Amino acid sequence: MKDKWIRVFRGFACIIILLYSGLGCQAPARRAASTTPTPVTSWQVLGHRTYSLHQRLTLTNDGPGQPEKQNLWVALIQDVTPYQEVLSMQISPSGYTLVTDEYGNQYAEFDFSSHPAGESRVVEIDYQVMVNELAYDLSACEGEMPDVFTQPELHIESANPQIVALASQLSQGQKTACDQVRAFYDYIGNELVYTYNGSSWGAQAALGPMGADCTEYASLLAALSRSQCIPARYFEGLLYLEEDTDPLARPEHAWADVYLPGSGWVSMDPTLGRSSVSRETYFAHHTPQHIIVTMGASPSVLRGSSYWTHLYWPGESANIRVEAEPWQIDLLNE
Repeated sequence: MKDKWIRVFRGFACIIILLYSGLGCQAPARRAASTTPTPVTSWQVLGHRTYSLHQRLTLTNDGPGQPEKQNLWVALIQDVTPYQEVLSMQISPSGYTLVTDEYGNQYAEFDFSSHPAGESRVVEIDYQVMVNELAYDLSACEGEMPDVFTQPELHIESANPQIVALASQLSQGQKTACDQVRAFYDYIGNELVYTYNGSSWGAQAALGPMGADCTEYASLLAALSRSQCIPARYFEGLLYLEEDTDPLARPEHAWADVYLPGSGWVSMDPTLGRSSVSRETYFAHHTPQHIIVTMGASPSVLRGSSYWTHLYWPGESANIRVEAEPWQIDLLNE
């Protein structure tokens, strides 16, 4: 879904900008931050769906030689409470190393260094995943919030002056964090123009004239929230497209959840909720079409890519193509 090299080079520049823009949010005096707030579970499971998923990657060496070193990292779908549970997972080939990143995402790392010219290597992963539909009660929006997921990072530029100013403006007159986040969500739906960009450009870029896709919608919601010390997480995953969602997004999708006092982590999808018709459906409601693959706007293992990344060297000895087939997602039951 994303051009990893564009994101890597832009990443170095963005990191330097963050270092000089001032890190951290300025906590409002009315809310205390805590690393261990009182646990809350104000969500209700309305139902669930079970899916089978198939992922296939083919690496072909067009020669003339074979690489001295070659590795492929593939993000693995995991249990994410309360959103989803992995019922089964089969990975081929079986010779891989399990790698975990700073967000807790897991990857299968394959070493394909012995890859002769003219041959292909195939990776296939099959899952069965149960995804819950969750509704949230935001009526008691008060209490402490954890001091996590409130800092700026690559593509979530919550310390950027433009982001901070906009969040402050939208927060005026809002009595609770829930009201603030709803104001951010509505602004994104009303003001952003959906355009598939092919790369993730981040929250600040979403405010410019280029248009935005799901990655910018989710990044902007997270950045606006974090700038006001409201914890927010960014997810990339898969969307099971149906008649009502097929015109609105692609199967590879991004969304967010926000920590709201009295409720905990609350799922929302500003991309699917950009229409006034669907606005309520995707605020504080985790629909069971959403399958999480990774957390974080730029996990270190992926090096700026989404779902998988591939490296080999020396490049002059081999020319290796990676073909990622479209995900196969089938609904088993609901």
